[in-house]
Amino acid sequence: MKLTRRQFAAGLSTGMAAACAPLPPSRITSPRFAPKWDSLSANFTAPEWFRDAKFGIWAHWGPQCVPMAGDWYARRMYLQGDWKYDHHLANYGHPTQHGFIDLLDGWTAERWDPGALLDLYQRAGAKYFMALAVHHDNFDCFDSQHHGWNAMRIGPRRDIVGTWERLARERGMKFAISNHGSHAWHWFQAAYGYDPEGPLRGRRYDAWRLREADGRGKSWQGLDPQQFYTGAMMPMPPGIDTVADANAWHEANDRVWTEDAPPNNPAFVAKWKARAIDMIDRYRPDLFYYDNSEDLPFGAAGLEVTAHYYNRGLEWHDGEQRVAATAKLLPADKAGAVIVDVERGDRAEISPVPWQSGTCIGDWYYDEGIYRRHEYKSAQTIIHRLCDTVAKNGNLMLSVPIRPDGTLDDDEHAILEELAGWVRINGDAIFATRPAHVFGEGPTQVTAGAFGESNTSAFTARDIRYTRKGDDLFAIALGVPEDGRVLLQALGNVDVERVDLLGHAGPVPHGRTSAGVFLEIPGVRGDAPALAFRLRGAARRL
Repeated sequence: MKLTRRQFAAGLSTGMAAACAPLPPSRITSPRFAPKWDSLSANFTAPEWFRDAKFGIWAHWGPQCVPMAGDWYARRMYLQGDWKYDHHLANYGHPTQHGFIDLLDGWTAERWDPGALLDLYQRAGAKYFMALAVHHDNFDCFDSQHHGWNAMRIGPRRDIVGTWERLARERGMKFAISNHGSHAWHWFQAAYGYDPEGPLRGRRYDAWRLREADGRGKSWQGLDPQQFYTGAMMPMPPGIDTVADANAWHEANDRVWTEDAPPNNPAFVAKWKARAIDMIDRYRPDLFYYDNSEDLPFGAAGLEVTAHYYNRGLEWHDGEQRVAATAKLLPADKAGAVIVDVERGDRAEISPVPWQSGTCIGDWYYDEGIYRRHEYKSAQTIIHRLCDTVAKNGNLMLSVPIRPDGTLDDDEHAILEELAGWVRINGDAIFATRPAHVFGEGPTQVTAGAFGESNTSAFTARDIRYTRKGDDLFAIALGVPEDGRVLLQALGNVDVERVDLLGHAGPVPHGRTSAGVFLEIPGVRGDAPALAFRLRGAARRL
């Protein structure tokens, strides 16, 4: 079946009609939030807990971790010529006979100790924790009431999200959920494709042929594989005979990132909405993350889910607005309805409203190759990102990939322990702070916007980031200058009475030259990732 652009567009109205299906009744007689952008924007403010938290850790963990080959495996294993296709061929077999569905039970979590992991995350400074509820692979990592393809029935056979939620709250951490499921309908269409070249060219992959009867004797017996793979809504048309042409077709069709409803499939929208409401009502997240672009999922459906979430939050918190949704790449007239998340990116200046930078120490899903090559972000890089983000009124959400058995590798442990050591000494300059008069100074120019982090040079010891807490100003040097002196040029003529270096006893010698205020560094290791100075009373004078 080949869908033209006109057919695709014609299906949108049908899909959006499903978005108007009724939601569960609210106990609030006069809901504050209506499912409209102006209502959400007028009534939403980022909660104080988020402004204070500054740092969260994310378990971006689901069945795509099984091959330990990084992100988007469940799509890219179906793209001939991609290294993940080759990996799948070598380790599992050809995707005509051995598809992603056959990897689900490999997510065993048999060594998962969520309490110990959360203790480590908390020690590393995380004030909130986010669990992945569903990715583009359409597998619910929780006790889903509307989708049989879930972690209670297949794979770990545990309520992964519910376990994270209970243990995080026991530790006093705020709890977040990430929901990526709205894109499954186009993202997973690669599973209905075929090899354009080679001995099996033209033979459709497993999603094309599998039906409920094929599950007999398997863990998914009684379930319909078409509900998992989402159905052949936009499969690659027959007759493509080169890898290059197949890649071009995917890029122009099922790879297009859209928040539109799938054509001629209103049931998918209705089910997405029911699953989103289920995870919200069941786990009462403090933060709800959409993996979207320029709009909420499915337009009206996303607005209804968000309004439902915000109104439920009022019920949970005695009429106080303490929950927040995050979304990405929204235009200015919509951004006020949520906390804006910048994926793998930064801002150039202080934002007037709180925001979040979401990034990962490696790839989103566990990649054994990154570990073996020791290519994770260093603790120093993460600390610098944290300081830069917080100075600009943002929070850092850091994904630390987990292996299919539920463990971290030794490099990840070492990075988190180094973070723990730094925040134990310097956390006062980060947590519960607010932006200063300027975010900082120094030679390094940050590349702003989504996916810009790879284009930003490493910070230097001459880069300074500022935060404030009450009357005190914090100046954080992103390294140790070789000459043992930190120069602050952004203080103007402000009198500095006393300076302390966090983690060291006694005041820091300081003075003023025509270039600015200088601080003499007491004896510290030259490899310290960042030094935080408290300038007592300086914020009051700026």
